[in-house]
Amino acid sequence: MKALVLAAGLGTRLRPYSEALPKALFPVAGRPLLERHLRTLEQAGCEAAVVNAHHRAEAIEAFVRSRSWRIPVQVRREPVLLGTGGAIANLRDFWDDRPFFVINVDVVHRLPLVRIREDHQRRRPDATLVLIDGVEENGVAVDGDGFIRSFEASGSPGALTFSGIQVLEPVVLDYLPKAGFAHSIDAFRAMIAAGRRLSAWIAPASDWTDAGTVPRYRQVCRRESLAEAWRKAFGEDPPPAVSWTRLPGDGSDRAWYRVGSGGRTLVLADHGLGSPGEAPGEAEAFLRIGRHLAARGIPVPRIHFGEPFCGLVWVEDLGDFCLQAAARQAACRRERIALYRAAIDTLIDFSLRGLEGFDPAWCCQTPRYDRELVIARECRYFARAFLEATLGLEADHQALAPEFEQLADLAAGARPLGLMHRDFQSRNLLIRNGRLHPIDFQGARIGPFAYDLASLLIDPYVGLELAERELLLAYALERLRAARPVDVAEFRQGFYACAVARSLQMLGAFGFLSTVKGKPAFASCIAPALRGLAELLARHFPRTFPALEETVARAAARLTAPAAPGLC
Repeated sequence: MKALVLAAGLGTRLRPYSEALPKALFPVAGRPLLERHLRTLEQAGCEAAVVNAHHRAEAIEAFVRSRSWRIPVQVRREPVLLGTGGAIANLRDFWDDRPFFVINVDVVHRLPLVRIREDHQRRRPDATLVLIDGVEENGVAVDGDGFIRSFEASGSPGALTFSGIQVLEPVVLDYLPKAGFAHSIDAFRAMIAAGRRLSAWIAPASDWTDAGTVPRYRQVCRRESLAEAWRKAFGEDPPPAVSWTRLPGDGSDRAWYRVGSGGRTLVLADHGLGSPGEAPGEAEAFLRIGRHLAARGIPVPRIHFGEPFCGLVWVEDLGDFCLQAAARQAACRRERIALYRAAIDTLIDFSLRGLEGFDPAWCCQTPRYDRELVIARECRYFARAFLEATLGLEADHQALAPEFEQLADLAAGARPLGLMHRDFQSRNLLIRNGRLHPIDFQGARIGPFAYDLASLLIDPYVGLELAERELLLAYALERLRAARPVDVAEFRQGFYACAVARSLQMLGAFGFLSTVKGKPAFASCIAPALRGLAELLARHFPRTFPALEETVARAAARLTAPAAPGLC
């Protein structure tokens, strides 16, 4: 038998993602849809296949050339879309006198093509159409002998759905125009009217999915990527039923799930489909950076499987116990200090060893922490998202601008550089078997070690005392100086500048998350973060940033006023 994979469509139901990538090349569990079909056809004994192409035809042609196939595979371009029937008719020179397969590229199935072919050859109908029960598009009526009698049975009891998988006899060409656009369903109607027999091969709905819409594509990606991850994690197929538990995502836009059965669990980080043309996206950065860190011996969660285009990353389940919880449960200051010393040791490994062999091209945001980032995403974010949007205060941008630039020079210029996590705080350090595991590292980039240290020590989720912070800063300096030369005075200045920049970023984020994102729990972090910022400015930058100090004082007054905007 020969086969046609219908791949010429515009993918309108998958826009905007299909504008950059033809739907035939949408990956499912690491393999493009087109490859899945062609490999299945190879296994079913097909001796040759054609792929029709129109939208982004050059990408489909390049993909077919890039793979080694066990059977001849050619691409037939359609300068003008011909429809399903027109595509079949356009291959009159390819077909012979035997039946042939036609399959829609945007379906995913686990159907036995060999059995379908054998049943067709045994019954000898003029066409065999695979039908599915239990989906909303049911509209095909089948008689008691298993032959199709109508395609107009929508809403009728017993109606089924055409799966887009079919075995056709060459006689179908007699019911298609010689050239031009045509629907294959119109040909099937004409065949039924002429007394031709169209056999129904009915398959379970669980063995087939229409992946031609964004929700359905994401659904099938979740299912198939889970199977891949489960096999890699546990060496076997996943059980038929698994539980899905939504996990709190903290400030992230990603969706997190614990998925498992019988005591075995994995965690899914679902980043969502990336923006068309965005490279690398957040999921791809998660994969690349996570694998790099693991190779450098950093105790990040093991990544079992990832599908960056669909935004899915399956990782080892390290539980929910984090540094924040451990610090709050600590029986005394000595125990809490010991926890944070372990966190600093982990940070030094992350920064120094993580930098070795790190490729900035992996970064999904900026490759470095530089002054432009500090001004735009920390200073102006504070003014826009916190002062104006959350508190309703008018920011004096003219007075603040030169101070923001000065702060940016100090923070971005802090040394030494390392691999910067960018959100190294107590909720992003899970504890399992006494070891700390950094998570949420997809935003890593080259930057000052001091920024991550500041993120850890001024973290309002725990609220370390000033004496504790100073003790831990001294410990970090001692450990860092054992690994490389460090100018202590210069380091401290950079550390406190990074702490101010981090405080501005936190306040912008807490305001945005509590108001715009509807996560009111973050509002409780605003007051301690604002007090911490005021303390940093007063102790370490007296009279250096007068406009910022005055602004922080106004913010504190507004915050304590009755019914502060956005925080009631």
